[in-house]
Amino acid sequence: MSSTLFRTKKVEQSILDTEEPEHALRKSLSALDLTVFGVGVIIGTGIFVLTGSVARNNAGPSVALSFVVAGVVCALAALCYAEFASTVPVAGSAYTFSYASLGELPAWIIGWDLVLEFALGTAVVAVGWSGYIASLLENAGWQLPEALGTREGADGFGFDILAAALVLALTAILVVGMKLSARVTSVVVAIKVTVVLVVIVAGAFFVTGSNYEPFVPDPEPVAAGRSLDAPLIQLMFGWAPANFGVLGIFTAASVVFFAFIGFDIVATAAEETKNPQRDMPRGILGSLFICTALYVAVSIVVTGMQHYSELSVDAPLADAFKSVGQPWFAGFISFGAAVGLTTVCMILLLGQTRVFFAMSRDGLLPRFFSRVHPRFKTPHRPTILLGVLIAILAGFTPLQELAALVNIGTLFAFVIVAISVIILRRTRPDLPRSFRTPWVPVLPIVSVLASLWLMLNLPAETWVRFAVWMVIGVVVYFLYGRSHSRLGRQEEATAAEVPPRGDKE
Repeated sequence: MSSTLFRTKKVEQSILDTEEPEHALRKSLSALDLTVFGVGVIIGTGIFVLTGSVARNNAGPSVALSFVVAGVVCALAALCYAEFASTVPVAGSAYTFSYASLGELPAWIIGWDLVLEFALGTAVVAVGWSGYIASLLENAGWQLPEALGTREGADGFGFDILAAALVLALTAILVVGMKLSARVTSVVVAIKVTVVLVVIVAGAFFVTGSNYEPFVPDPEPVAAGRSLDAPLIQLMFGWAPANFGVLGIFTAASVVFFAFIGFDIVATAAEETKNPQRDMPRGILGSLFICTALYVAVSIVVTGMQHYSELSVDAPLADAFKSVGQPWFAGFISFGAAVGLTTVCMILLLGQTRVFFAMSRDGLLPRFFSRVHPRFKTPHRPTILLGVLIAILAGFTPLQELAALVNIGTLFAFVIVAISVIILRRTRPDLPRSFRTPWVPVLPIVSVLASLWLMLNLPAETWVRFAVWMVIGVVVYFLYGRSHSRLGRQEEATAAEVPPRGDKE
C-alpha cells in the first residue's frame, strides 16, 4: 500500500500528458506576460493596507526591513520554484513538482492545500475590492442598498454583490483565454504601478527626518499566553515574540508575508508559456524583485511622512497624504487600490483553476474537469465551477478571520517545493535543467527553515483549521483519488501485460 501512496509520476510522462489534444492548453505567454502576472498578483492588499498596521504595532519605521526579510524568504523559495517550473513546465505548480519527487499522496496533499489557499485568497481580495469600490461610489454620491453592499445589515444578513460580481466577471475573462487575461492584466498593472510610483515620488517631498526616530523602537514584549489566538510558538513553548526592537522586525515579517503571496502562481502558468525553460525563471524572479523594491520604497516614504504611531491601520497611504494637507490623494489611492486588487483576484483564481485542472487530468479529481474548451483552449469547466463557488463564498461569508489560512498554505507549499528540489536532484540528476537552484541542498534547507519560522509565528487557531482541511483532503483521496488515479491505472495495466516470472513466451 505504501508503494502506491508514494508512487511518483515521471517528468517525461507529465510533459507528454500536456500534448494530448483534449487536455492541451494554448501556449501564448512570454517572459513579460509572466512578470506582469507576478507583479499583478503581488501588489495588492499588502502595499495598500499592511504597511500601516505592522509599522504601528510591530516594527515602526523598520517595517522596511520586515519587507526585506519577507522578500528574502520568498526569494529562497522562488529560486526553487524557478528550477522546477523550467524543468517541469506543466500546470499545477507545487502539486506537479511534488508528484514528480515525493509521490502521489504528498502531491494530493499539497494540491488540496493550494485549492484552499487560492480560493480563500480570491474571496478575501474580492471582499477588499468591494470595500474600496463602495467607498469610491459613496464619494461620488452613490450608495448601494445595505443588503447588497455589506454583510452587516440590521438582521445580520446580506450579500456582497460587488465581490460576487467581480469574481464572476473575472471568471468569464479566464474562460475566454490566457492572452486576453494577460492583456487585461497588463493594462491594470500599468495603472496600479503608476499609482504606487506617484505615491513614492510625491510622498518623498513630504518626508520629515524626525519621523524616522527611533528607526527601530525599543522592544515591548508581548504578554505570554496559551490561547489559540497566540502564535503557535507561544502555545508550544510559552515564548512570546516581541513588538518593536530587532525581534519586532521578524514578527512583522510574518505578517507582511501576506503581501508577497502570489509570485508562486506564476509557476502554475508554465504549461501556457511559449518558452518555459527560459521565461519561467525570468517571470518568477523578476516580479518578486520589482515588488520587493516597491514595498520597501513605499514603507520608507509613508513612515517618513507620518510618525509610525499615528499611521492609519486601514488606509495608511491615503491618510499619510491627508496628514500633510493633500486630501485629494485619498481618492486617487483608493482608485489605485481597487484597480490593483482586480488583478490580484483574477490571478489567484487563475492559479486555483490550473491546480484543479492538473489534479483532474491525473484522475485524482473527476476527469470531466480536465477537458479544455475546443475554441479557447482553456480549462473552462473548473474555471466556471470554482468561479461560481468563490463568488458565493465572497458574497455570503465573512472571511477576515480565515485570511491567515492563505499564509500558512503558501508557506507549506514553499516547504514542499524546497524539499522536492533536493529529492529530484538526487533521483533524477539526468534531467535537463535550464535553471539550477544554487547551493543545493543548503539553499533549499534554509528556505524550509525560514518558511517554518514564519509558520510558527501564525496563530495556533490557523494551524487547527489548516489541519482540519488537510484531514478532509486525505479522506477525499482515499475515497476517490487513490482508486481513480491515472498513474495507478497505468501501472495496473502494465502489470497485467507482464507475464509472471517463469512463464515461457
